[in-house]
Formats: sequence, structure tokens, C-alpha cells
Amino acid sequence: MKSFKAALAAGVLASATWLAGSTSVLAQEVTLRLHHFLPAQATVPMQVLDVWADKVEADSGDRIKIERYPAMQLGGTPPQLYDQAAEGTVDIVWTLPGNTPGRFPSVEVFELPFMMTNAEATSRAYWDVFDKHLRDTEFADTHILATWVHGPGILHTKEPVESMEDLAGMKVRAPTRVINSLLGELGATPIGMPIPQVPESLSKGVIDGAVVPWEVTTALRVPELVKNHTEFGGDHALYTTTFVLAMNKAKYDSLPDDLKAVIDENSGAELSAFAGRTQQEYDAPGRKLAVEASNNIIELSDEETAKWQEAAQPVIDNWVAEMDGRGLEGQELLDEARGLIEQYTSQ
Repeated sequence: MKSFKAALAAGVLASATWLAGSTSVLAQEVTLRLHHFLPAQATVPMQVLDVWADKVEADSGDRIKIERYPAMQLGGTPPQLYDQAAEGTVDIVWTLPGNTPGRFPSVEVFELPFMMTNAEATSRAYWDVFDKHLRDTEFADTHILATWVHGPGILHTKEPVESMEDLAGMKVRAPTRVINSLLGELGATPIGMPIPQVPESLSKGVIDGAVVPWEVTTALRVPELVKNHTEFGGDHALYTTTFVLAMNKAKYDSLPDDLKAVIDENSGAELSAFAGRTQQEYDAPGRKLAVEASNNIIELSDEETAKWQEAAQPVIDNWVAEMDGRGLEGQELLDEARGLIEQYTSQ
């Protein structure tokens, strides 16, 4: 399987050859505005979104132009991003379904504690569940281009967390309602907030710590603001967070067929896998910076991690019961997601 970066170079050559013999060089040109919540120098904008946008532009023979607007430059707040795409305020957004709690309940199955093995396998499983169950239901009002998750979620705290008891009363930022529930079960005081608010909240003492993956800690200056980082043993991560790359449906439908084909060829399972894999690959540089800063990295044993898993089980049980109450067959969805994650992990 070619990486997106390798495919970009091939796409430029293919586009040039295609244009040389095509009258469509004079055909419709399209500008798409891509909006998201992180600074431009963060991992996802630089290593995922820009790579994807550059390839779309090249594959279209530069008939598609994707303008990139990081850090909410087009206005609004991170929880408003999905609706910006749905309503056509912008053309494409990268966002968290969990920014609007309860609106995308099925997606939460991938955020349940100790579900994720690695980001690529889980992102592939997420795409399969989306494609089978969610395309025409929870996400019917946008055209979804990719679905993925980040690498293992890590605890970053001002005071060391070596056991669950250390979390008691600690105010910890969480990205979604599932992870808020998880932190509550583990004894912390969960504080829900979008990720751009984390640095200021840490510096002002609004929170005592945060759960985020290693890869984003550099852009957020987390290793400068806290000195303790807790990692977990075993084959499954404490948690992960789900993302979508969503396009305005009317804008997609308005494209000529050849430009739709460019978008389609650069969407779906492979883009989802690339994005998840890339985010996790950039965990290593983020962790290295914390090591170089002589921060305290705590690695919980498999035995200690098992205690956290047991304490977290009510989060899963409560989610299944809630889904059943919504008529969504929670246990079946949980079993399907777990099966797909294990399937892709073993490949």
C-alpha cells in the first residue's frame, strides 16, 4: 500500500499526463475552504490535512484549490465546526464528533475505555462501522471523507499519577462525554473542554492535568506546563478520540463528475488509515521532547492497568444500556467494533 506522501509525487506526474491530452483543462475550477481548530504547525494540519489537500490539488490538475484555515480563523468555536460544514459556512472541516455530546452516539463505541489497540487498526474499524451504519443516519447531513482516531491517550498531570488513588479529586480535562465519564469512574473531577483551551487552563490552574495523545503535546506546550506523564501497560489504550473530515454535501454534489472522482479517490478507508497511523507515528517525537525535558514518565504495569480496566467497566456498561435505550443495539455495536479492531490489528 502506497503512503499518501508517495502517492502525491505519483499523482503530480499522472495529472500532468492527463492534462496534456485532455480538453478539460478549461473545465470548471473549484475552491474549497478547509477549517479546523489546531494551529497550522500541529501534527494533523501539517502531516495529514496538508498532505491530503496537496494530493487532491495535484490529482485534479490544480482545478481544485483547497484553502486551509487553521485555529478557527474563519470564526466560531470548535463545537460549531461540524455545523459549519453541514450548513455550508465552510466547505470542509476536521473536527471531533464528541464536541457535540450525544449527537453522534454510535461513534462513541471507539472512545470507550481500553477499546483501542493502535490508531491505524481502530481507524479502519471506525471507517467500516461508519460506512455500514452511519453514512445515511448520524452523518447524513454531510459528505464524510475520512474517519479516524489518534494514538493512545495519555495522562499529563502536575502531580504524579502512579495509581487510581492519585487521581482522586484531580481536575482533568477530557475531550468528550465518554472520556468525562471514564475520568469520573476513575476518581478524577472531569472538566470537558476543547483542546485549544488546554494550555491556558493548565497555566491558570483551572485544571490539574489533561488527557491527550503525545503527538499534540508539542503544539500545546504540555511538557512545559506539567512534568508528569502516565502511560498504560497492556495491548489496549486507556482511551482514544474520534475525528471526522466532513464536507458540505451540496458542495460535493455540485462538483463535475471528474472532480468528484478525485475527491472519492482520496477519501475513505485508506485516508482514514493513513491519518490514524500518522498521528500515532508522531507520538514518538512528542514523547522524546518530554524525556529531553527530564519530565517524569510513569509507565503503569499490566497488573496496575488491569485495575483501571476493572474500574472503567461501568462506563462501557452504561454506554451499552444508553444505546439500547435509544434503540441502537449497544452490545451488538460494541461487539462489532471490537471484532473489527482485533481483525485489523492482527493483519
